[in-house]
Amino acid sequence: MTTSSEGTFGSRIVVAAFDGWNDAGEAASGAVEQLRQSGEYEPVFSVDPELYFDYQYTRPVLKTSADGSRRLDWPEATLFRPTTPSEGPELWLLAGVEPARAWKAFVAEFLDVALREDITGLVTLGSMMSDVPHTRPIAISATSENRAVREELALDSATYEGPVGILSVLQDAAESSGLPTASLWASVPHYVASQAPSPKATLALIERLELFTRAAVPHGSLPTEAAAWEASVDAAAAEDEEMREYIRLLEENCDAVDAPEASGDAIARAFEKYLNRDDRGKGDAKK
Repeated sequence: MTTSSEGTFGSRIVVAAFDGWNDAGEAASGAVEQLRQSGEYEPVFSVDPELYFDYQYTRPVLKTSADGSRRLDWPEATLFRPTTPSEGPELWLLAGVEPARAWKAFVAEFLDVALREDITGLVTLGSMMSDVPHTRPIAISATSENRAVREELALDSATYEGPVGILSVLQDAAESSGLPTASLWASVPHYVASQAPSPKATLALIERLELFTRAAVPHGSLPTEAAAWEASVDAAAAEDEEMREYIRLLEENCDAVDAPEASGDAIARAFEKYLNRDDRGKGDAKK
């Protein structure tokens, strides 16, 4: 039974993130890595990589250790548990590479272990490339298909329809098994794809995760890294007039959305104004 201090997710919560399609800017996997670095964890269960990964798509990596020995690191997905007591809810971690096949079996293996270990809730972390400026706070989309979670945290159901990743399959199976779930997705500026990882997006996910789970997560060096990341993008924009203009447009539209008087018509007019100006510039160049 959960107490009022634990919330709907209970006292033992799995936080899941996967490399690949669900992980723009390495923001989601970075958040789980921050959790691992902030405490002591041990593996509970790993899937057999032969069953779920396509090695032509996700290849094993050859590495050299400090003593000069060489080893192969194979793609994996592993459930970790904390080894030291915490003052608040326990955050277990599910991390690895998004599988290439047999998603139902992959998810079933982890859910069997989770139920055996008395897991009480699941929060999935993802990140996607979006038309947002790097100069504004990272937007986090927070949704849940669980009525109790939505009522407690004032969330909406997701409205997205279309292709999904392993996170959606995991959530669907967890809810069917009786585990309450929620999803956090960070919006990463698409024009900084080459500036991965994105610690600013990772930090935003961590901060929202703390609110969801009521667990304290040390931020470590993330605030400093986030400021340095933003400064590096600023420096790149300073040398590219077209990029600066595009960022200014994104800022205007972001501010319009956040403003009390924001409306779809107002945002559409702003884009139309920009496009018309761009067309006039091209026309002048042809004269």
